[in-house]
Amino acid sequence: MRKPIITIERQYGSGGSVIGKLAAEMLGINCYNRQILEMTAEKCGISAEYLESAEESVPTSFIYSLLLSANPGRSMEENLPLSDKVFIMESKIITEIAEREKNFVLVGRCGSYILEEKGCFSVYIYAPHEARVKRAVEEYGLAPNKAENILKKADKRRETFFNVNTGRSWQDKDMYSMCLNSAELGDKVCAELIVKAYQEYNSRFEK
Repeated sequence: MRKPIITIERQYGSGGSVIGKLAAEMLGINCYNRQILEMTAEKCGISAEYLESAEESVPTSFIYSLLLSANPGRSMEENLPLSDKVFIMESKIITEIAEREKNFVLVGRCGSYILEEKGCFSVYIYAPHEARVKRAVEEYGLAPNKAENILKKADKRRETFFNVNTGRSWQDKDMYSMCLNSAELGDKVCAELIVKAYQEYNSRFEK
């Protein structure tokens, strides 16, 4: 059964989390973001911060192959690096939410890939580099001399985690239903456009 869900991938500092929450409030539905990581951490009995750090250590296929060949007696599940285990556990939790909730907004966590067969409306939020650094300093409270480096690391982590786990390109805009430049439009307008497009998208399938 098709269950239209809004999924949002976003560059660091683009305001994707804020936009996702605004869109969910306008639609009167739940918005999931870091809650997925926290649910996963609770199931594992470890901290969300530790699990989040696992996304920074996603192995390349070459390193992963070496790992497997070096441990032939271990099961495939035991051989999986923590980053892969996090993705598998988060996927299960996201799928469970999709089974019990008709609609919701999901920010990050490879949602567009995990929920593709559910009929998700996928959105990519981006913004010019300078605008993202400015937001990171003014809204996230980062020190100006550290914002640039943190932004690059965060984008790299998200892109690597997405690309390795999905086999797709995180920044390929052809892959999304809608792409929005938050610096040009502003958070509120982006949320309004998502809601409008989402409603139009759903109406085509409800007739």
